[in-house]
Amino acid sequence: MIIAVDANIIFSAILNSNGKIGDLLINSGGLFSFIAPNFLRTEIYGHLDKLVRISNMSLENILESEFQIYKSVTFISEEQISEDSWLYAENLVADIDPKDIVYIAFANHFRCKLWTGDKKLINGLAKKSYHNILITNDLFEIKNKIQ
Repeated sequence: MIIAVDANIIFSAILNSNGKIGDLLINSGGLFSFIAPNFLRTEIYGHLDKLVRISNMSLENILESEFQIYKSVTFISEEQISEDSWLYAENLVADIDPKDIVYIAFANHFRCKLWTGDKKLINGLAKKSYHNILITNDLFEIKNKIQ
């Protein structure tokens, strides 16, 4: 099962690679294939100071955690996404959070679910009857059923 992940999932996993989200990313090989746009790395890089500040970890430990998490994700160039997927995502998400357009475009293009913890995005999409979203508990349930 292919699953697109957004930055808040990776952010959470970096903060606590031993937590639920980190466990799903690191220990679900063979069950799930996680994909993300290259943009995600840029987004996380822009928050390194915040990660250090709120985690009380050193920058070196944050970077090591990031490295371990990234090994579980296949990064794909945004250039591979069809124009139709970009337009669809823009129309759907622009008024919720324009930074999330890329994640919806990925989920649409690769015909997969988007794993997010972004409540603003989840609620905004639900109001538009878009339900191609997974939250962490959903993914745990799927994993438990498969195993």
